Amino acid sequence: MASINVRRVTPVLAVESVEASLAFWEGRLGFEKTVTVPHGEAVGFAILVKDGVEVMLQSVASILEDLGANTGEVNGRSAALFIEVADLGAVEELLGDYPVEMPRRTTFYGMHEIGVREPGGHFVVFAQPSA
Repeated sequence: MASINVRRVTPVLAVESVEASLAFWEGRLGFEKTVTVPHGEAVGFAILVKDGVEVMLQSVASILEDLGANTGEVNGRSAALFIEVADLGAVEELLGDYPVEMPRRTTFYGMHEIGVREPGGHFVVFAQPSA
């Protein structure tokens, strides 16, 4: 049986407004914004870091566009996990016939990704950097 090499796990917080959340994470807690991705006229996604810890923020509108409205409840209290692995194929082998909600895709930011919903209802994205 295959095994996976997990490189990092990052929470992805679903928020109504990335900009409003940035004011909290940056302004109050001192996190540094390292990446933002637009979604329409607003920020749809952001990565923040502090002391080696990473947090991702993604707007509900951006999530629904990425995944479709029929992938389960998504609101300002939802959270997902982004798990970077060394070999996405090994994850797919371990998942076997487990239902995949976000089929394998390659993102513009250079990650191969698949997404599943774990039995507790949380969305989990497994990602491997492109070569």
